[in-house]
Formats: sequence, C-alpha cells, structure tokens
Amino acid sequence: QVQLVESGGGLVQAGSSLRLSCAVSGGTFSTYAMAWFRQAPGKERELVATISSLGFINYAASVKGRFTISRDNAKATLYLQMNNLQPEDTAVYYCKATRFVHYWGQGTQVTVST
Repeated sequence: QVQLVESGGGLVQAGSSLRLSCAVSGGTFSTYAMAWFRQAPGKERELVATISSLGFINYAASVKGRFTISRDNAKATLYLQMNNLQPEDTAVYYCKATRFVHYWGQGTQVTVST
C-alpha cells in the first residue's frame, strides 16, 4: 500500500520561507509523477507544481519564481521549497503520487501572517 506523509508546514510571517517534504512508502517512488496541491479555506484544491518521473517540472503562475519543486528518488521524498511566502499562500498543502492511480497525503498546514 502506497502511503504519502507530508511535513514541514507551520506559521510564518510574510516574506519567510518554508520547505515541505512528502515521504512516500510502499511503492516505487521513481516511477511516480509527483505533484503539490493546496486548498485554502472555502476554495477548491488547486495545483501548485508538478514533477514527472523524468524530472520535467511545471508551476502554477501564482508561485512561479517563488516555489521550487524537487524530488530525491534515493530517499523517496518530494520537496517544495517556498520562498517569499505571502498571506495568499495560506492553505493546506497536499502531495500526490500518480502511476495509473492517484495517491494523496493527509496534508500539512501552511499559514502566512502579515
């Protein structure tokens, strides 16, 4: 059974940085397409960034230039480096693994204060 566990969220001030991690177990991490999503209160879940099994990367326009997605296949871990955080980045952040089916983590809260 594939399991995803996010960590690294917290409460920070605007302009700060955080690094989220998503540890994946129970499958072959290197074969998964990975992604970060976020969901703010009262809003739909939105895509933040994706990284394919071959390392191709895409970002949402709202985070491009501030966030960096990466993966370490040896550690079976996905990362999201978030710089210059703003209050509008406040959300629960989820990681997703995809290979024929989708697997989701439980989410980690990121709160950015002014």
